[in-house]
Amino acid sequence: MASRVLDATSFYAGIPFSSQEPSFTTLLVFEEIKHIKKSHDAVQTLIDLGRLKIIEPEQKNIDFILEKANNTGDLLNLSKEDVSVLALCIQLDGELVTDDYTVSNVAKHLNLKVIPLMTKGISKILNNVYFCPACNKTFEKISKCPICGSKLRKKSVERKPSSNHIHKKAIV
Repeated sequence: MASRVLDATSFYAGIPFSSQEPSFTTLLVFEEIKHIKKSHDAVQTLIDLGRLKIIEPEQKNIDFILEKANNTGDLLNLSKEDVSVLALCIQLDGELVTDDYTVSNVAKHLNLKVIPLMTKGISKILNNVYFCPACNKTFEKISKCPICGSKLRKKSVERKPSSNHIHKKAIV
């Protein structure tokens, strides 16, 4: 059975409270969700019963996620918590339980299995590019147009298939 890695939306949906399967998350997500279920006790009970394990991802996995999210154009839209669950999913070779679109997009780029909660999940893997609304030029990974100085806007484009796809095991 694959390790299920939970992001914050999983806790808001009640997944770890209704499942008997062991789950994993990070300290950053734990800090984000510990206020739910009226007290910290419900989440702590899951930990005490061994149904929830808090694991910190290794720095090399965090760095890997930051690099890949930067390449897809998703980095600016990921929180530290998002990066941590993606990194943990890589580390555990797990399945990611989330409804977060940006997290799902990065996960799909890495061939990670994503289990959506209350949505159908994403149907297309996208790359984000940045364009200047004034010049109509497209750029990557910058926030201001080097031609006219206008603030760039983000748009998503469908990822083109690549024979040079990086598999998640590439960092191990």
